[in-house]
Amino acid sequence: MTGPEQNGSTVPIKPPGSGRDGGNAALELVVLAPVILFLLGLVIAAGRTSIARGAMDAAARDAARQASISLTPGSARAAALSSAQAALSADGLDCKPVVHVDTRDFNPATVGLPGKVTATVWCRVPLADLVVPGMPGSMLLHSTFTSPLDPFRER
Repeated sequence: MTGPEQNGSTVPIKPPGSGRDGGNAALELVVLAPVILFLLGLVIAAGRTSIARGAMDAAARDAARQASISLTPGSARAAALSSAQAALSADGLDCKPVVHVDTRDFNPATVGLPGKVTATVWCRVPLADLVVPGMPGSMLLHSTFTSPLDPFRER
């Protein structure tokens, strides 16, 4: 390719991307690719833990509500555990929850007084499949919810 004549001679025109700048884009990609993948891994981890926290809140709420309509402390614990497991599996969270239910207000001597039941749910969320340096293999999340008991039912 030749360009306009200057002083009676032709000046060659270089095609785009030729010359000393050729190959810089590939080098920039090689340098930036790990950074971009690291940031993408952090975004995925943040999204996963955010979704897991929402699922944990819902599981604790369901567990406390199911426990509050139970008649005995034993049935309250069983109902809370099964409710938490169902809520977490429905949200797609693959973990084995540990549920603690505070049933102190199930005491028959407190009939007629306001009472409450508190459910706390713990769950370990896996993060090992994300290849992010410095990221823990899993994260332990917990959530607590309190639900009122009917003051005029037999406890």
